[in-house]
Amino acid sequence: MFQKVMASFGQGGATVDARLLDRSVRPGGTLRGEVQLVGGQVDQEIESLGVTLLARVEQGDGEQPTLVDLPFQEVRLAGRELVRAGATITVPFEVRMSWETPVTTVFGRYLTGMAVGLQTNLNISRTVVDPQDVDAVAIEPLPAQHRLLDAMTRLGFTFRSASLVRNRLDGVDQQLPFFQEIDFAPSSSFAGVFNEVAVTFLARPGDVQVVLDVNKRVRVAKGGGLGGRGQAMLGMFSVDYAELGGTNWEQRIEGWLREVARPRGIFD
Repeated sequence: MFQKVMASFGQGGATVDARLLDRSVRPGGTLRGEVQLVGGQVDQEIESLGVTLLARVEQGDGEQPTLVDLPFQEVRLAGRELVRAGATITVPFEVRMSWETPVTTVFGRYLTGMAVGLQTNLNISRTVVDPQDVDAVAIEPLPAQHRLLDAMTRLGFTFRSASLVRNRLDGVDQQLPFFQEIDFAPSSSFAGVFNEVAVTFLARPGDVQVVLDVNKRVRVAKGGGLGGRGQAMLGMFSVDYAELGGTNWEQRIEGWLREVARPRGIFD
Protein backbone atom coordinates (compact mmCIF):
# COMPACT_ATOMS: atom_id res chain seq x y z
CA MET A 1 0.00 0.00 0.00
CA PHE A 2 2.83 2.46 0.87
CA GLN A 3 4.36 1.96 -2.60
CA LYS A 4 1.03 2.75 -4.23
CA VAL A 5 0.69 5.96 -2.22
CA MET A 6 4.23 7.10 -3.05
CA ALA A 7 3.69 6.28 -6.75
CA SER A 8 0.65 8.57 -6.73
CA PHE A 9 3.04 11.40 -5.78
CA GLY A 10 5.49 10.53 -8.53
CA GLN A 11 7.94 8.60 -6.37
CA GLY A 12 8.61 5.08 -7.56
CA GLY A 13 6.12 5.54 -10.40
CA ALA A 14 6.51 5.11 -14.15
CA THR A 15 9.06 7.28 -15.99
CA VAL A 16 9.55 8.40 -19.59
CA ASP A 17 12.64 9.20 -21.63
CA ALA A 18 12.61 10.34 -25.27
CA ARG A 19 15.46 9.70 -27.69
CA LEU A 20 15.71 11.64 -30.95
CA LEU A 21 16.91 9.47 -33.83
CA ASP A 22 17.66 12.46 -36.07
CA ARG A 23 20.52 14.78 -35.09
CA SER A 24 18.70 17.65 -36.81
CA VAL A 25 15.61 18.38 -38.86
CA ARG A 26 14.50 21.11 -41.27
CA PRO A 27 11.21 23.01 -41.45
CA GLY A 28 8.70 20.86 -43.30
CA GLY A 29 10.69 17.72 -42.52
CA THR A 30 10.00 14.78 -40.22
CA LEU A 31 11.56 14.40 -36.77
CA ARG A 32 11.93 10.74 -35.77
CA GLY A 33 12.45 9.37 -32.30
CA GLU A 34 11.28 6.92 -29.71
CA VAL A 35 9.93 7.15 -26.19
CA GLN A 36 10.99 4.63 -23.57
CA LEU A 37 8.36 4.07 -20.90
CA VAL A 38 9.60 2.29 -17.79
CA GLY A 39 7.14 0.94 -15.27
CA GLY A 40 7.58 1.85 -11.61
CA GLN A 41 7.34 -0.20 -8.43
CA VAL A 42 3.63 -0.90 -8.90
CA ASP A 43 1.27 -1.43 -11.82
CA GLN A 44 -0.15 1.87 -13.06
CA GLU A 45 -2.87 2.85 -15.49
CA ILE A 46 -1.74 5.25 -18.19
CA GLU A 47 -4.30 7.73 -19.48
CA SER A 48 -2.21 9.01 -22.40
CA LEU A 49 1.30 9.30 -23.79
CA GLY A 50 2.34 11.97 -26.29
CA VAL A 51 4.98 14.43 -27.44
CA THR A 52 4.64 18.20 -27.80
CA LEU A 53 6.82 20.75 -29.56
CA LEU A 54 7.44 23.77 -27.31
CA ALA A 55 8.87 27.14 -28.28
CA ARG A 56 10.04 29.83 -25.86
CA VAL A 57 8.41 33.01 -27.14
CA GLU A 58 8.26 36.65 -26.13
CA GLN A 59 4.81 38.07 -25.47
CA GLY A 60 3.62 41.48 -24.36
CA ASP A 61 4.79 44.98 -25.15
CA GLY A 62 7.49 47.05 -23.54
CA GLU A 63 11.20 46.82 -22.96
CA GLN A 64 11.01 43.51 -21.07
CA PRO A 65 8.47 41.12 -22.63
CA THR A 66 7.44 37.97 -20.77
CA LEU A 67 8.95 34.65 -21.86
CA VAL A 68 6.53 31.73 -22.08
CA ASP A 69 6.88 28.15 -23.33
CA LEU A 70 4.22 27.86 -26.01
CA PRO A 71 3.11 24.46 -27.38
CA PHE A 72 2.67 24.60 -31.14
CA GLN A 73 2.39 20.97 -32.23
CA GLU A 74 1.27 17.77 -30.51
CA VAL A 75 1.34 14.08 -31.41
CA ARG A 76 -0.60 11.50 -29.39
CA LEU A 77 1.26 8.20 -29.11
CA ALA A 78 -0.90 6.02 -26.86
CA GLY A 79 -4.21 6.02 -25.05
CA ARG A 80 -5.40 4.32 -21.88
CA GLU A 81 -3.50 1.15 -21.00
CA LEU A 82 -1.90 -0.64 -18.06
CA VAL A 83 1.86 -0.50 -17.51
CA ARG A 84 3.15 -3.33 -15.36
CA ALA A 85 5.69 -2.73 -12.61
CA GLY A 86 9.25 -2.86 -13.98
CA ALA A 87 8.11 -3.25 -17.61
CA THR A 88 9.94 -1.37 -20.40
CA ILE A 89 7.98 -0.24 -23.44
CA THR A 90 9.49 1.51 -26.46
CA VAL A 91 7.15 3.65 -28.57
CA PRO A 92 8.47 5.06 -31.89
CA PHE A 93 7.18 8.42 -33.11
CA GLU A 94 7.36 10.84 -36.03
CA VAL A 95 6.62 14.56 -35.86
CA ARG A 96 5.98 16.39 -39.12
CA MET A 97 7.50 19.82 -38.61
CA SER A 98 5.54 22.88 -39.66
CA TRP A 99 7.09 24.79 -42.56
CA GLU A 100 7.22 27.83 -40.27
CA THR A 101 9.17 25.99 -37.57
CA PRO A 102 11.91 28.38 -36.38
CA VAL A 103 15.58 27.72 -37.06
CA THR A 104 17.59 26.90 -33.94
CA THR A 105 20.99 25.88 -35.37
CA VAL A 106 23.20 26.69 -38.35
CA PHE A 107 25.81 24.04 -39.18
CA GLY A 108 25.18 22.53 -35.76
CA ARG A 109 25.79 25.73 -33.80
CA TYR A 110 22.87 26.92 -31.71
CA LEU A 111 21.55 30.41 -32.31
CA THR A 112 21.71 32.57 -29.20
CA GLY A 113 18.25 33.18 -27.77
CA MET A 114 16.53 30.16 -29.34
CA ALA A 115 14.81 27.44 -27.31
CA VAL A 116 12.67 24.85 -29.08
CA GLY A 117 12.18 21.48 -27.42
CA LEU A 118 10.26 18.24 -27.62
CA GLN A 119 8.34 17.53 -24.43
CA THR A 120 7.23 13.98 -23.65
CA ASN A 121 4.05 13.86 -21.58
CA LEU A 122 2.94 10.83 -19.59
CA ASN A 123 -0.47 11.19 -17.96
CA ILE A 124 -1.05 8.64 -15.21
CA SER A 125 -4.41 7.97 -13.57
CA ARG A 126 -4.80 9.10 -9.95
CA THR A 127 -1.32 10.65 -9.88
CA VAL A 128 -0.54 14.09 -8.48
CA VAL A 129 2.60 14.61 -10.59
CA ASP A 130 2.85 13.31 -14.16
CA PRO A 131 6.33 12.57 -15.53
CA GLN A 132 7.70 14.84 -18.27
CA ASP A 133 10.87 14.90 -20.32
CA VAL A 134 12.11 17.76 -22.55
CA ASP A 135 14.80 17.46 -25.24
CA ALA A 136 16.25 20.32 -27.30
CA VAL A 137 15.57 20.04 -31.04
CA ALA A 138 18.18 21.11 -33.59
CA ILE A 139 16.39 22.72 -36.54
CA GLU A 140 18.64 23.60 -39.47
CA PRO A 141 17.64 26.18 -42.12
CA LEU A 142 16.22 25.23 -45.49
CA PRO A 143 18.62 25.80 -48.43
CA ALA A 144 16.82 29.05 -49.30
CA GLN A 145 17.00 30.28 -45.71
CA HIS A 146 20.65 29.34 -45.49
CA ARG A 147 21.41 31.18 -48.75
CA LEU A 148 19.87 34.42 -47.47
CA LEU A 149 21.60 34.18 -44.10
CA ASP A 150 24.86 33.65 -45.97
CA ALA A 151 24.12 36.72 -48.10
CA MET A 152 23.70 38.84 -44.95
CA THR A 153 27.05 37.59 -43.66
CA ARG A 154 28.77 38.26 -46.98
CA LEU A 155 27.44 41.82 -46.87
CA GLY A 156 29.23 42.30 -43.55
CA PHE A 157 26.29 41.95 -41.18
CA THR A 158 27.04 40.11 -37.93
CA PHE A 159 24.62 37.76 -36.20
CA ARG A 160 23.56 39.17 -32.86
CA SER A 161 20.75 37.00 -31.49
CA ALA A 162 17.44 35.38 -32.37
CA SER A 163 14.03 35.45 -30.73
CA LEU A 164 10.45 34.30 -31.19
CA VAL A 165 7.69 36.90 -30.98
CA ARG A 166 4.10 35.97 -30.17
CA ASN A 167 2.36 38.16 -32.71
CA ARG A 168 1.24 38.26 -36.34
CA LEU A 169 2.82 40.05 -39.28
CA ASP A 170 0.68 41.99 -41.73
CA GLY A 171 0.85 41.24 -45.42
CA VAL A 172 2.17 37.66 -45.20
CA ASP A 173 0.70 34.17 -45.03
CA GLN A 174 1.40 33.17 -41.41
CA GLN A 175 0.22 29.88 -39.88
CA LEU A 176 1.85 29.78 -36.42
CA PRO A 177 0.91 32.25 -33.66
CA PHE A 178 4.51 33.50 -33.48
CA PHE A 179 7.37 34.38 -35.81
CA GLN A 180 11.14 34.31 -35.58
CA GLU A 181 13.43 37.32 -35.78
CA ILE A 182 17.13 36.74 -36.53
CA ASP A 183 18.90 39.96 -35.57
CA PHE A 184 22.05 41.26 -37.23
CA ALA A 185 24.33 44.12 -36.25
CA PRO A 186 24.86 46.43 -39.26
CA SER A 187 27.92 46.24 -41.46
CA SER A 188 30.43 49.08 -41.47
CA SER A 189 28.69 50.51 -44.55
CA PHE A 190 25.39 50.90 -42.70
CA ALA A 191 26.56 51.30 -39.09
CA GLY A 192 25.91 55.06 -39.12
CA VAL A 193 22.37 54.61 -40.46
CA PHE A 194 20.95 51.38 -38.98
CA ASN A 195 20.72 50.13 -35.40
CA GLU A 196 20.02 46.57 -36.54
CA VAL A 197 18.41 44.45 -39.23
CA ALA A 198 16.10 41.54 -38.36
CA VAL A 199 15.34 38.73 -40.80
CA THR A 200 12.10 36.71 -40.57
CA PHE A 201 11.37 33.57 -42.58
CA LEU A 202 7.87 32.22 -43.20
CA ALA A 203 8.44 29.10 -45.26
CA ARG A 204 5.90 27.27 -47.39
CA PRO A 205 6.16 24.09 -49.52
CA GLY A 206 7.19 25.96 -52.69
CA ASP A 207 8.78 29.15 -51.43
CA VAL A 208 9.76 31.16 -48.37
CA GLN A 209 8.43 34.60 -47.51
CA VAL A 210 11.19 36.88 -46.26
CA VAL A 211 10.68 39.96 -44.10
CA LEU A 212 13.54 42.39 -43.50
CA ASP A 213 12.89 44.66 -40.52
CA VAL A 214 15.33 47.56 -40.45
CA ASN A 215 15.67 49.79 -37.40
CA LYS A 216 16.88 53.05 -38.93
CA ARG A 217 18.47 55.74 -36.83
CA VAL A 218 16.54 59.02 -36.53
CA ARG A 219 19.14 61.71 -37.05
CA VAL A 220 17.23 64.69 -35.71
CA ALA A 221 14.48 64.60 -33.11
CA LYS A 222 11.42 66.77 -33.66
CA GLY A 223 11.94 68.51 -30.31
CA GLY A 224 15.46 69.53 -31.29
CA GLY A 225 18.85 67.89 -30.93
CA LEU A 226 20.02 64.44 -31.94
CA GLY A 227 17.54 61.58 -31.62
CA GLY A 228 18.43 58.23 -30.09
CA ARG A 229 15.31 56.44 -31.21
CA GLY A 230 14.85 54.31 -34.31
CA GLN A 231 12.35 54.09 -37.11
CA ALA A 232 11.20 50.65 -38.26
CA MET A 233 11.04 49.96 -41.99
CA LEU A 234 9.92 46.67 -43.52
CA GLY A 235 10.81 44.97 -46.78
CA MET A 236 9.05 41.82 -48.00
CA PHE A 237 9.74 39.41 -50.85
CA SER A 238 9.37 35.71 -51.66
CA VAL A 239 12.06 33.27 -52.72
CA ASP A 240 10.95 30.43 -55.00
CA TYR A 241 12.95 27.29 -54.19
CA ALA A 242 13.21 26.38 -57.87
CA GLU A 243 14.72 29.78 -58.74
CA LEU A 244 17.02 30.14 -55.74
CA GLY A 245 20.26 29.98 -57.71
CA GLY A 246 19.19 32.44 -60.41
CA THR A 247 19.43 35.59 -58.28
CA ASN A 248 22.33 37.53 -56.81
CA TRP A 249 20.88 37.85 -53.32
CA GLU A 250 23.74 39.95 -51.98
CA GLN A 251 23.07 42.51 -54.70
CA ARG A 252 19.31 42.47 -54.23
CA ILE A 253 19.43 42.82 -50.44
CA GLU A 254 22.10 45.51 -50.53
CA GLY A 255 20.14 47.47 -53.14
CA TRP A 256 17.04 47.55 -50.95
CA LEU A 257 19.04 48.45 -47.84
CA ARG A 258 20.73 51.35 -49.64
CA GLU A 259 17.34 52.63 -50.72
CA VAL A 260 16.16 52.47 -47.09
CA ALA A 261 19.33 54.22 -45.92
CA ARG A 262 18.81 57.15 -48.29
CA PRO A 263 17.69 60.32 -46.37
CA ARG A 264 14.11 61.31 -47.09
CA GLY A 265 13.66 64.39 -44.90
CA ILE A 266 14.97 66.47 -42.05
CA PHE A 267 13.93 63.90 -39.43
CA ASP A 268 15.35 60.93 -41.37
